Amino acid sequence: MHKKVIRDILNSADIEINSNRPQDIIVHNEAFYKRVLTKGTLGLGESYMDGWWDGNKLDQFFLYALKGNLKKHVRNLRTMGVFIAQALIFNAGNKVKSLIVGRKHYDSGNDLYKAMLDKRMVYTCGYWKDAGTLDEAQEAKLDLICRKVGLKPGMRVLDIGGGWGSFAKFAAEKYGVEVVATTISKEQKKLGDELCEGLSVEIRLEDYRDTNGKFDAVVSVGMFEHVGYKNYKTFMKKVHELLADDGLFLLHTIGGNKTTIATDPWLDKYIFPGGMIPSIKQIGKSIEKLFVMEDWHNFGSDYDKTLMEWYKNFDAHWPELKEKYGERFYRMWKFYLLSSAGLFRARETQLWQVVLSKKGVVGVYKSVR
Repeated sequence: MHKKVIRDILNSADIEINSNRPQDIIVHNEAFYKRVLTKGTLGLGESYMDGWWDGNKLDQFFLYALKGNLKKHVRNLRTMGVFIAQALIFNAGNKVKSLIVGRKHYDSGNDLYKAMLDKRMVYTCGYWKDAGTLDEAQEAKLDLICRKVGLKPGMRVLDIGGGWGSFAKFAAEKYGVEVVATTISKEQKKLGDELCEGLSVEIRLEDYRDTNGKFDAVVSVGMFEHVGYKNYKTFMKKVHELLADDGLFLLHTIGGNKTTIATDPWLDKYIFPGGMIPSIKQIGKSIEKLFVMEDWHNFGSDYDKTLMEWYKNFDAHWPELKEKYGERFYRMWKFYLLSSAGLFRARETQLWQVVLSKKGVVGVYKSVR
């Protein structure tokens, strides 16, 4: 019975079981069908980690599944109900809980990220407009941000959620600015301090709510996804406090087509605890009475290509990583990267760069692309 239900659901999206097309899957354990029906996307991800099934091309499987709207069939109502209830009752982005993602995800191991990312270790979407390689795409993205906020030598800049200091290092080297970057990951700070040695860069291990000072420009690149919907206004108020009256703030974030208050159960459990994708409505509400929206740039399709490059790097370097991380981690990380690529390819999620000012740019803000 369970097998027939799953087969029918998959067939509605032109996905077959034990066939050889890119979008098709191979099932190794018959218990797979019941697990997916009873546990939804959490069961789908966990059964993949356990080796119960494989995709001929996992990214294509997710593209077809998302385009076919299969989530409505395999979403387990009890599981999602629990996550929504938790989101309503608890604040996943509070100071204590926000440290969990630092320990669980970003402290996984700098060796993993060195193997997977570009030479500057940028863990956000590249800008592929005129780029041919991952290194070029990430440098183009960093430069795009610098130009959008109008960096000039001598300016003091804040990077909220600065990772390993990739933006800070680029901005200090190329634009002659002084940068303060914050992170909640001890491993990121440790390596970031090494990479930025000798530059006008300070990397702080602190929550954004504890940051003090005044800055000519503020950027946040790939951190807003960890803030949580209950804290969007708090975050924007803090940026408003830190930003000079004539300064610009650039928000670089993954965005969702629909407003939600809970994340996917599998992603929450294994990859980004407490993570949440904001919608246009949620961002709009959070900036109301605080900022003027000067520019909104969507290049979400570039994340598909970025994720595929990360997967290729991760897969190529796996022989040197496998002894430390193990096979289950490999399958978990592969599922994370390729399902995410499918998500962006299906245009279910976007990548936004939003430029904000406190009082409106005098004259007109010139959009940079």
